[in-house]
Amino acid sequence: MRMGGLSAYPSPNFGPRRHGALPDLVVIHYTAMPTCAEAFARLCDPAAEVSAHYLISELGVVQALVPEELRAWHAGAGSWGGCHDVNSRAIGIELANRGDDPFPEPQMAALERLLADLLHRWEIPPARVIAHSDMAPTRKADPGRRFDWARLARQGLSVWPAADATAAEGDFVTHARAFGYPDLPVDQILPAFRLRFRPWAHGPLDATDLALIADLAARFPVDLPPPAA
Repeated sequence: MRMGGLSAYPSPNFGPRRHGALPDLVVIHYTAMPTCAEAFARLCDPAAEVSAHYLISELGVVQALVPEELRAWHAGAGSWGGCHDVNSRAIGIELANRGDDPFPEPQMAALERLLADLLHRWEIPPARVIAHSDMAPTRKADPGRRFDWARLARQGLSVWPAADATAAEGDFVTHARAFGYPDLPVDQILPAFRLRFRPWAHGPLDATDLALIADLAARFPVDLPPPAA
């Protein structure tokens, strides 16, 4: 977990997880900076007051910036389910990407290895691997429409709607809240939902949106207790 010979955990931007919280979420970001080196410098700059637990370069090099047991400063204001201090309950992973580039294969493969390890060690369900845009839909768009969430889901590292989800009843916002999205109007939730699950969709809410979110809410209700051993 080292980059360029630097020591592990080089970022000073962290604190204790509040109220004894342990990680039970993973939030995926992109850096939105021209180079990985610039992102690394910013995430380790005390004046910037931002950090993450891990940074993954385009070449698949993983740098551990903050110990997992501590609270990195990556999520900001937002919520997921009943969690409003996401930083205290999440592990943050930054992917070096300007924001509009494809994610290279070495980077995705490294992310998959890291996620598999994190989910195993912290017993985090795949449904609790989320986008920054999921928990902060009015502020953030990362990791963006080019990120391959379906690929992660095929490996049990995230979730994806069922292919046969074609019809549903109920209200989009109600289903979205049951899945974990913040309590916001549909015009603020729908863009974030589509970024992740229908990245090239346009126009007003439609039957496909409703069917997909209803399926996700039914199969992956937020904060579902872990299954019995």
